[in-house]
Amino acid sequence: MTAELLLLSSFFFTGLSILIIPWLPASYKSTTALILVILSATATSVPAVQALLGKDFSILLYGGHNLGVISVRIDALSSWFILIINLTLVNGALYGSGYMRSYKNRKNDLSLHWISYVVFHTSMLWVCMLQNGFAFLVAWEIMTLSSLMLILFEHEKANTQQAGLNYLVQMHIGVAMLSLAFIWVFLSENTMSFAGISSFLQHNKGYWVIALFFLGFGIKAGFVPLHTWLPYAHPAAPSHVSGVMSGVIVKMGIYGILRIAVMISQDILLMGVILVIISTITTLYGILNASVHRDFKKMLAFCTTENIGIIGMGTGLMLVGKGTGNNMIMVLGFSAALLHTLNHSLYKSLLFFSAGNIYQQTHTRNMEHLGGLVKYMPHTAVIFLTGALAIGGLPPLNGFVSKFLIYSGFVETFKYQDISLSALMIISTAILSLAGGVSMLAFSKTFGTVFLGSPRIQQNHKPVEVSLSMRMPLYFIIGIMVAIGLAPNLVLTPVFTIIKSLGTETLVNPFAGIAHTLSWVGKASLILLALTMVVYLFRRNITRKKPAEMAPTWGCGYVAPGPEMQYTGKSFSKSLAKLFGFITIENKKYDELSSGSIFPAPRTYASFYLEFFETRVFEPVTRQFLRLFNYFVFIHNGKIQLYVLYGFFFVIVLIILSFIHVL
Repeated sequence: MTAELLLLSSFFFTGLSILIIPWLPASYKSTTALILVILSATATSVPAVQALLGKDFSILLYGGHNLGVISVRIDALSSWFILIINLTLVNGALYGSGYMRSYKNRKNDLSLHWISYVVFHTSMLWVCMLQNGFAFLVAWEIMTLSSLMLILFEHEKANTQQAGLNYLVQMHIGVAMLSLAFIWVFLSENTMSFAGISSFLQHNKGYWVIALFFLGFGIKAGFVPLHTWLPYAHPAAPSHVSGVMSGVIVKMGIYGILRIAVMISQDILLMGVILVIISTITTLYGILNASVHRDFKKMLAFCTTENIGIIGMGTGLMLVGKGTGNNMIMVLGFSAALLHTLNHSLYKSLLFFSAGNIYQQTHTRNMEHLGGLVKYMPHTAVIFLTGALAIGGLPPLNGFVSKFLIYSGFVETFKYQDISLSALMIISTAILSLAGGVSMLAFSKTFGTVFLGSPRIQQNHKPVEVSLSMRMPLYFIIGIMVAIGLAPNLVLTPVFTIIKSLGTETLVNPFAGIAHTLSWVGKASLILLALTMVVYLFRRNITRKKPAEMAPTWGCGYVAPGPEMQYTGKSFSKSLAKLFGFITIENKKYDELSSGSIFPAPRTYASFYLEFFETRVFEPVTRQFLRLFNYFVFIHNGKIQLYVLYGFFFVIVLIILSFIHVL
């Protein structure tokens, strides 16, 4: 009963936010939302932790005459996502309370924003707990609409409106796919429970049902080519919302895919191979686009696509291991997927929050307009650099651990006596390695352009470091990232609990082997960190005794170099963009010089990169649909008499169909 009250208290805190926040002064709205999110997170984390310790929790709620009894359950898998949601949402509310101070004059917008934030938190928690398809879709829809309200905070901007509409349309396409899948299962099993999905997949191949579930959840997760909402929504949303969306809302798609993946019982190897292929393409496509964009929030959005692909690789490896009967591959893949879900939520929210610091002080997302911020925002520079190292998978940070598990899983598949499968895994390993290198290029470009050198454009005011309240949640995230990097078995233990709760095989040996290997990984990371600190302290001790000398850098013969002569962000990635020009499509706007122009007038030059799937696939299809619909424009003629006549003819058609027994 205590756990039941703790879960239901999330509804109480949500209702409290609706009743209280609109009446509070602007300065107290964010604080109240933060308190309510912390209370809700604490209440739901208690049964989640108990589930990770092996004590699952379930209750039954009455859903009325039509729905009947609705099962609510927290098992080890849902508890993992609940804890990630709570951690990310609390950090997001804490950072957002400082970030949103500059909008204190927009009292009504702030009320809607923070109410939506609390509702968003609650809806994601219940998505992870509900075991009834209809109730799940209701919570899923509330999650979508509340996140839409968060994206549309600056609704007066045309770009924000476009991003919100794009997000809404694509999310509802996803809901339609999920609804069809649940209805299909209901017609076969006569139940809307998740247990019905498992039963359906046990005695049916269910290719189309699995495809519908993957499409519905894949749109939310951002797998290619279902990712096109990400580059619009993340830049349009406030930075704390961008961090939360990238940190957890895309993970709701991963949660759904994992739920379905563990239920697959036929053609498991085939499903795993398909998922590995899709995920490999997603990884490479995401990081290539991230490397060429100069809007740093759009760059981070494409990095989300890359990391979703990496999580998908782990999930695909899990299915490959299960399909081949190799427990080691299965455990490595599932462990990597779960651990990278946590790791990505940490360093991606860290990067978006630090990007929010930059935007708040400079009012631009274009890295070509920035430079030299390390002199004015040193803490933000170190925070962003830490996140860049983590997302690149470098030790001693957490990103290295989950990528190490994925590499280990791929290497383990090389032992399987199947040439085609081994070839696929070798290609995936190579692409994952390439993605890691391109990731370092992308973040070297971003960090160097934004923080190093000199300001490229004079700002209206000098940037300063953000307040301590906006930096504290970032320090907290870094602390967790370092802890995972140095002691990975701390988080691997609950991951093993999840895998054991979902599997029936004897998995003691794989667990012991992986835990032993990762203990050495943690020790090596600790040694690396210690050596780095020793070198730093040794250098600092030597240099502080010597006078500092300031001199201009060598300018290759130029005696008066200017800021405009610095390397731009495009300079870093131009060669790579040309190499993969069939994916990274550059659109240039400029007037060519004619052959007879002796004294040409001044000209402007602009270039930007187009999104491949949006430009080459979706826009042509959309244009064809619009052409088709234009043939029916005559129906919308503005004559009320004809509109009434349409209804009359519709009734006549229904009567005729009923007489011939079609209806």
